[in-house]
Amino acid sequence: MTFDESVPDRPLVYAHRGASAAFAEHTRAAYLQAIADGADGVECDVHLTRDQHAVLLHDANLDRTSDGTGPVADRTLAELRQLDFSSWKGVRIPEKYGARSEQFLTLPELLDILRGTGRPIGLAIELKHPSPYQLKLEDRVLEVLHGEGWNPSTSTLDNISVSFMSFSPDSVKHLLKKVPAAHICQLVDDIDVDEIRDELSLGTLAGTAVANVMKAAQLEGERILDECEVGLAGPGIMYIREHARTVQRWLESGRRFRVWTVDTERDVALCQGLGIHEITTNKPARVLAQLEPSGQQAPLPS
Repeated sequence: MTFDESVPDRPLVYAHRGASAAFAEHTRAAYLQAIADGADGVECDVHLTRDQHAVLLHDANLDRTSDGTGPVADRTLAELRQLDFSSWKGVRIPEKYGARSEQFLTLPELLDILRGTGRPIGLAIELKHPSPYQLKLEDRVLEVLHGEGWNPSTSTLDNISVSFMSFSPDSVKHLLKKVPAAHICQLVDDIDVDEIRDELSLGTLAGTAVANVMKAAQLEGERILDECEVGLAGPGIMYIREHARTVQRWLESGRRFRVWTVDTERDVALCQGLGIHEITTNKPARVLAQLEPSGQQAPLPS
């Protein structure tokens, strides 16, 4: 089985951390719901545990999405298994989507879920940085994929088409040594130094230093896309709105676009009107319902 990206009449729809508007992000329930919704692909964020397991979590810390606290990297997989990663959402999980204790997922467990779809499906893996393990994160993820039967030249694994993403230019450059450029996505977003400094509450000097590092990463990511070093561009929806000329230039250069996070009708229409190739959304069922009826590109919003 191969993953057919040649959908002529609509963008492909990737479920952001699964169907995360319906169930807690990155959980078994969220991914099973995304598959049931008909998502063309799913997205996940990956961190490493203390004992080097690749696990699906967005944040470097456990506080927001579990009943635990502290860094993910300080815990073993066995310790993480003891935590509750779904109750914070306040949504009952149907029995068919597994028990509460089964909601936390490793990367191999997500691969098993995707294998079970019985159809071609995409998997977009975001490598999260900064990581205490630095670029060992990428090496470990690739090692896990190799162990599961991943073919690097086509970046396929059974019925799954795998792509890799990061905001970190260092991550992207490291991946380019081992993965074809067509399967690598440079993520980009606007960085406002003053805003980031205020959000971090680190004080003027420390906050400015961190924000400047983030701004430098943004500029290097934009250069990577300008130079066509990767096949996929991953701007946020607000970046699409604020940088129309840059977006058009990248589109004309042949970059395939994966835009995040697209949840409103207006944003879906904007992406479709621009000819965006892939939409990442928390609401795959709703986005697919908007895209499917006419099969025609929606007009740009005024």
